[in-house]
Amino acid sequence: YNRWLREQSRDELICEKICDEVRQMKPLELPALRPHTYGYRESVLCFADAHYGTEFKVKGLLGDTINEYSPEIFEKRMLDLLSQIIDTVEEKKLTQLKVFSLGDELDGILRVSQLMKMRYGVVESTIKYSEFISNWLNELSKYVAIDFYSVQGNHSELRMIAQPKGTFTEDNMTKIINEFIKERLKNNPNFTFCKNESGLIFDNICGYNVLGIHGEVKNLESAIQKFTNMYNVMIDILVGGHKHHFGAETVGHSRDVISVPSIIGIDDYAMSIGKTSNPGALMFTIEKGKGVVEQRSFKL
Repeated sequence: YNRWLREQSRDELICEKICDEVRQMKPLELPALRPHTYGYRESVLCFADAHYGTEFKVKGLLGDTINEYSPEIFEKRMLDLLSQIIDTVEEKKLTQLKVFSLGDELDGILRVSQLMKMRYGVVESTIKYSEFISNWLNELSKYVAIDFYSVQGNHSELRMIAQPKGTFTEDNMTKIINEFIKERLKNNPNFTFCKNESGLIFDNICGYNVLGIHGEVKNLESAIQKFTNMYNVMIDILVGGHKHHFGAETVGHSRDVISVPSIIGIDDYAMSIGKTSNPGALMFTIEKGKGVVEQRSFKL
């Protein structure tokens, strides 16, 4: 009975700490309503694998720095991305943009070795990331109306070291990040939070069924057919993160699979398995009757 009480108390402490932080925050300055329309072409912005809270430096053979990461570098990259997106929105005269957040917002604590690279605890990382991304989305919504979608990643799971199963009942901090974003932007007329009860990202865009997943599958090419069979719904476009590098392949008539690059870029694990790529994000455009007609990479 005392063990159950301790587990429940830990849950309540996490919720209490997050609620206290939210109460102290000032309301966001929300933009005025922007007119927008859904047409025969729509654009989708995808970003993934921020792994917020970790910090490291990967060195090269000549003493150079191949990649360096920290909360400050994350913010710098996201502000660079924001600037590039705003330029693209104005260039293409977009009035509506779908934004896919494909998971692993936090680095989490999946292995003991990660503790040495974490600047903040899980709760503090969650709050800091949530507030930054809320402000980021709010700023973007001054230029274009946003439909926001999110999916959970494996690194945002709460796997507390030496803690019993059920330490935190919600299990994944992405749920808290999403609730935070919804609360902060609930009065923003240019922001819509889109949720699918499956826990995945799903929408019909210009006549094509688009599914967004974190991407923790063997390969996207076989996964698109598996998801089609699993849900008995034809999936035309499958988008995933997790792999930390860009890739796109046509797998049928107007059927595509897209792997989105990461915000974090190269880390020690990527080096150990020989998989390296630039940090970045991706925007693609879907046209009615044609499917994916354009892709634009944002290197950070």
